[in-house]
Amino acid sequence: MKRTKRTYVRRFVPVLTALTIAIGASATVYAADVGGIRRAVQIWIHGDQTDAVMEINDGSYTLTYADKNGEQHEMAGGGVVMDAEGGERPMTEEELMEIQDSPDVEYDEDGTVTLYYHNQSIDITDKFEDEVCRVTIHDGKETLYVTVKYNNGFSWDRHTYPDPSKFNVYP
Repeated sequence: MKRTKRTYVRRFVPVLTALTIAIGASATVYAADVGGIRRAVQIWIHGDQTDAVMEINDGSYTLTYADKNGEQHEMAGGGVVMDAEGGERPMTEEELMEIQDSPDVEYDEDGTVTLYYHNQSIDITDKFEDEVCRVTIHDGKETLYVTVKYNNGFSWDRHTYPDPSKFNVYP
């Protein structure tokens, strides 16, 4: 009987050691992520669909992607949503993804202003009147109405052009 007990214990020591290491490693990985959400996503950047990693935590996000040259870039953002009573809550994952699926405006050093949306790249440099430009974008599924204030932000809507005097979004 003593031999059987020793053999039994000797066989389970390596199994218990491996199990302890596996549990410790998974706890370390979870602690490094601090419980946030990490997703592999595809986003549109400058008219190109790009693979990225999006980390979401309490209404904010960090987006990491490689450009055409393989150079790594990082973007971050987030916010809160106000309810009818004036209370606020962190943005949900779906709301943060909608931010990534919205138009973008870029000002180049040569003075060119470009509006990007999905696979579209529109030069809007000569479309400004009194420092405001209004552009309608169609992507085959939906129509967006974009208002751009020169060097002072932009806003968009699915139904009508936003009033530039009522938004305060910075580039």
